[in-house]
Amino acid sequence: MKALTGVIELLNTSLTIELTAINQYFLAAEQCANWGFPGLQGLFSSVSHEEMKDSQKLIQHILYLEGLPNMQRLNHIAVGETVPELLEAALRSELGAVEQLRTAVAHCAQVGDFNTRQLFEDMVHGEEEHVDQFETHLSALNLVGLQQYLARYITS
Repeated sequence: MKALTGVIELLNTSLTIELTAINQYFLAAEQCANWGFPGLQGLFSSVSHEEMKDSQKLIQHILYLEGLPNMQRLNHIAVGETVPELLEAALRSELGAVEQLRTAVAHCAQVGDFNTRQLFEDMVHGEEEHVDQFETHLSALNLVGLQQYLARYITS
């Protein structure tokens, strides 16, 4: 099936965002493990795996539409030097993904590609859950303070 105007470009833009997030969260997970916070390692590792599943869906859909997935492009990977910086970078990444996906949903509705629109809508839901996760972690950190927050994550 041939893609409608602009759809492959939007799918590849989303793929770039997802591939970047996989790497960013993978690094964050390893940093947290290195710092002795296996509980936070699990958080970032879990989100990284969810982004991998999204990437797989995007790749499959691009191929279905007879396009070529762009696996060579990455955005800037935000590297934090502290746990709060990791959480803030993750929140910024997720908010950017939500914004791009909403634009993609609107475009697909405009050109009449309802199958791809549904894929993007499902992804918006997942990314909004990630936004909520990172907002919750940052709120907890601000509420109880960094030491209390990190004490919770020393054990998994």
